[in-house]
Amino acid sequence: MRIATATATVIALTLAAGVAASAASASGGGHTADGLWRMDGYGTVVAVSHGRYQEYQTTAVSCLKGDTARRTGPGTYTVDGDVLTVRPGKDGNHASVAVASSVGHRNLHRIPALPPACTRPTPKDPLTSFDVFWQSYEENYPFFAAKGIDWHAVRNEYRPQVHKDTTRAELFDIFSRMVRPLYDAHVAVQDGDRVFAEGRPGTAVPDEELDARVKKFIVARDLAKAPYRRDFANGRITYADLAGSGRLGYLRISGFDGYLPDEDASYAAQLAELDRALNTVLTPQRSRHLHGLIIDLRINGGGSDALGIHIAQRLTDTPYIAYTKRARNNPTDPNRHTHPEPIPVLPANAPHYTGPVAVLTGGSTVSAGETFTQALLDRPTRTIRIGQPTQGVFSDVLERQLPNGMTAWLPNEEYLTDSGQTFDGTGIPPQVTVPVFTKEEFKKGQDSAFDRAVRLLGAGH
Repeated sequence: MRIATATATVIALTLAAGVAASAASASGGGHTADGLWRMDGYGTVVAVSHGRYQEYQTTAVSCLKGDTARRTGPGTYTVDGDVLTVRPGKDGNHASVAVASSVGHRNLHRIPALPPACTRPTPKDPLTSFDVFWQSYEENYPFFAAKGIDWHAVRNEYRPQVHKDTTRAELFDIFSRMVRPLYDAHVAVQDGDRVFAEGRPGTAVPDEELDARVKKFIVARDLAKAPYRRDFANGRITYADLAGSGRLGYLRISGFDGYLPDEDASYAAQLAELDRALNTVLTPQRSRHLHGLIIDLRINGGGSDALGIHIAQRLTDTPYIAYTKRARNNPTDPNRHTHPEPIPVLPANAPHYTGPVAVLTGGSTVSAGETFTQALLDRPTRTIRIGQPTQGVFSDVLERQLPNGMTAWLPNEEYLTDSGQTFDGTGIPPQVTVPVFTKEEFKKGQDSAFDRAVRLLGAGH
């Protein structure tokens, strides 16, 4: 979810959910999860046996080994610090996979044997890699029609340019040109340290430099006189009580991952760090005292949807549905999906705040920053969105290995509102539109979204 090399950083945050979801197994209810399974959607077959879960990434033209997870408890498996739980169904022929850092479940259906392509080596030549790359998008990407892209025409244009002597650099360039017109920050091509991705035109997909610049500006301009200000979660969360604002709070969240200095920190450890921050700032006394809370997501690179839901649970005392999640589920028909699964927001059994909220967003609000924004759309208490539309990418990132060792990333899911609307491509629009970190705003020392939020929340009291 970053342009050029920055893409790797943000996609890595999202991949904790997407990659981990390909590993799980368990037993229970008298049935075992051992055996072979095909996952609804996701182009995945899995083999579970002897405490090991092996993923196979499949298309009509290929089968490549994916990630492996190891059993770490009854029904639980661990990969890259994330915990997966597999629950067999009552009939022994169905199961479901839940990933701690993600939301929802993925359904499995037992199959008698691996697809034939999984039992033989896949050639690594450029043309085979091209075919697997194209087919991976053809079978999983949901948004070609919405973006006006004829993917078959793209194949007809670029496949004749590939031959047995095509170099890796040339193939990387071809792949990049093929997906560039999608302008999808969850689409990327990787070859080692080289990464190509392209966000929505007119937006900046956030990186560390942009985050640091904006944070410095906000601290100096908006929080200079705050009687209380503190950073949490490795600097990715900032809270402040605002001076002279009629008892307003300010919560800045720059991501839903990276909450500890250790890059390999487990999801459980990051969740504990998030709880430490929330328990510190959303005390019962402060929650009663506040007249309004500004949640600033304008520079947010995404991460774990589950962490976003966890925060939403601290902002309500009434259960509601955050959104409904579904995945593309037919290799030839992009209009067929898995059964939509409602994702609930249940009030936390912990200190929480239920008063008015102003959510600040912009084009640099990406991925889990957007699913968190969407999770607040139907929040029972007054919530208003201020700024600019979000980036427009919501899905977990589906990682596809290519025969030559390159990697393709793409979305295959949709996050729907109660009316069945998706904000993919366009982003979630604000209710109050104001500039967000433009050159003019920086030059004049203005922060229109922040100021409007202070006025609107203050006016309510």
